[in-house]
Amino acid sequence: MSLFDYLVQHRADVLLRSLQHVGLVVISVSVAVAIGIPLGILITRKPGLKGPVLAIANVIQTVPSLALFGFLLAVPFIGLGARNAIIALVVYSLLPIIRNTYTGVTGVDPAVREAARGMGMTDWQLLRIVELPLAAPVVLAGVRVAAVVAVGIATIAAAIGAGGLGVFIFRGLSMVDNGVIMAGAVPAAVLALLVDGVLHLVERRLDWLGR
Repeated sequence: MSLFDYLVQHRADVLLRSLQHVGLVVISVSVAVAIGIPLGILITRKPGLKGPVLAIANVIQTVPSLALFGFLLAVPFIGLGARNAIIALVVYSLLPIIRNTYTGVTGVDPAVREAARGMGMTDWQLLRIVELPLAAPVVLAGVRVAAVVAVGIATIAAAIGAGGLGVFIFRGLSMVDNGVIMAGAVPAAVLALLVDGVLHLVERRLDWLGR
């Protein structure tokens, strides 16, 4: 069966799986942002923590996704399903967000930082009013990378019952049907391109505002 024929005949299922995929990515990246940005800021204030935090994030990034999904299956109260997938996707999304937050904040011009301190700003005011707005394009670039990676890894989450577009890929593999495989692969690729494009536009907008 051709890709077009399969998409037409199963359009309701494709839409459902696409929404599941988007949901997994949005939830996991949002949680990763809520964790990663504060961690990135923390290591700018506590340089001694930079090495351990980035090392742990780097090590986790090297673990194959299927292995991590399998490991989480054995953890109580996680098991199969979306919860397993979201936790794994959060873990994989942390490194670029933490690293870019650190790079963006520490990359602020020291002269700007000193001028702000000279105006009597507290450390919190300096961070909120000066550093974070200037670092925003770099931070968003990390979120962009994390989101695109999450779209790809989320396809594998179908192996542990989390749904998403990966369902078609695994179904096609079992049927040895390239049309079914592409019904999952092509929408996932389009979704990744859309996410990358939208976040790139936002990133450029923030960069323009920063200038």
